[in-house]
Amino acid sequence: MNAWVYAYRGQEVENRHRISLAIHGPKGLLAYAGNPGLWAYMRSSAKPFQALALFLTGAVERFGITEEEVALATASHDGTPRHVAVASGFLTKLGLGPEVLVCGVHPPSSREARKALEEAGQSPTPLHHNCSGKHAGMLAASLALGASPEGYENPDHPVQVLNRKTLRELSGVEPLLAIDGCSVPTFSLPLSRAARAFYLLAVPERALEAYREPLRKVQQIMRRHPELVAGPGSIDTLLMERLPVVAKRGADGYYGLALLESPHGPLGIALKVEDGSAQAREVAVVALLRLLGLDPGPTPWDQPERRNYRGLQVGYLKAHLELTWV
Repeated sequence: MNAWVYAYRGQEVENRHRISLAIHGPKGLLAYAGNPGLWAYMRSSAKPFQALALFLTGAVERFGITEEEVALATASHDGTPRHVAVASGFLTKLGLGPEVLVCGVHPPSSREARKALEEAGQSPTPLHHNCSGKHAGMLAASLALGASPEGYENPDHPVQVLNRKTLRELSGVEPLLAIDGCSVPTFSLPLSRAARAFYLLAVPERALEAYREPLRKVQQIMRRHPELVAGPGSIDTLLMERLPVVAKRGADGYYGLALLESPHGPLGIALKVEDGSAQAREVAVVALLRLLGLDPGPTPWDQPERRNYRGLQVGYLKAHLELTWV
């Protein structure tokens, strides 16, 4: 069935963003739109599963890693002072400095944090990168495995081998690998199989025994610290503050959801905007949740306005979703 986000200019459709998604329930694939078998890179939506390594390796106990630090390991954070402080403290606990992070550098996603840096005459560091917590988590898991932190970004490094095994066992298929924007491996899975992994994040007791407690802990920690997983005003944070979900955005139009409760029971969802639009992604995710009977209340992504550089409204975005129920 059809699933699109339409970008209107005036009253005419200017751009069409095609959506593919899969919804996994207790008996398997429950519903879909577009192509549920579409192989798509999870990008940052894989972070909750990569963070499982902190528990699987015993790193949490060995280094005394806090809930805030685990939450940051799952995050695509906004680079606020709090995010940077948690990332810095995490690395200090490991006896490492920010220079070991291979994620690169970009300005904070938070406008306020970016402006504060500029006014202070300071440049961003790897700690401001939205993936700095994930990288700190990988370094902690590497050390707990007895592996050198050097080269932790390489696909054959023990921590990346573990992450790939984790995604394979939670999804049921062998993921394809490529290099993510932050230089570590990213995983491609069929949407239906990625949705299965998110379902297990919603219902850890259905997973293989080795993953049950780590999944439960990551789920609970993300829900207890939604402001660290993204930041004020970000969609992940807002949805987790308002709904019984674990929400995780990924680059290039990807989104993963673990619905702990819904009118259809616990669900796992993987969604991909096929042209990679982040703006269309947010609109599609909110519309899908409403379609599934979950109401997040008013959000900035309910038919958002399109404005030009003078601030004039020139159009809007609107989702048109139709699900096929299995």
